[in-house]
Amino acid sequence: MSLDVPTPVLEAAERGELDDARFVAVVRDSLPYAWSVVAAAVGDRLDRPDAPFGEHAVPPPSERERGQLLRALASDAIRAALERHFGVRLAFQNCHRVAAFAPGDVGGPAHRAFTSPRGQVLNQSPELRDC
Repeated sequence: MSLDVPTPVLEAAERGELDDARFVAVVRDSLPYAWSVVAAAVGDRLDRPDAPFGEHAVPPPSERERGQLLRALASDAIRAALERHFGVRLAFQNCHRVAAFAPGDVGGPAHRAFTSPRGQVLNQSPELRDC
């Protein structure tokens, strides 16, 4: 299971009363490594306002952390909640490079380059092949 959902949150969801704040708290608590990577990418964007995007590109320390990151970014609901919470659009390459774009930059040159097949191929290396 990718999320550790407390009983009160599950009960709220069953009643149709699950809001973003509660869901984001579950994500933060269940996937702390993924949360820290996204927060670092967002922080990098804020620290370098002239850069086209913020990023985090450090490989995870273990497969457990890699799994957290993959679960967070592969789930439409989790990824969208993280994007709403942090006010960014996330992009993902390989199995650990996360970029945080300002919503207004989506579709712009840097975003298109990052999310293109060319961008993916240029970011490959033999050591990343099995990640």
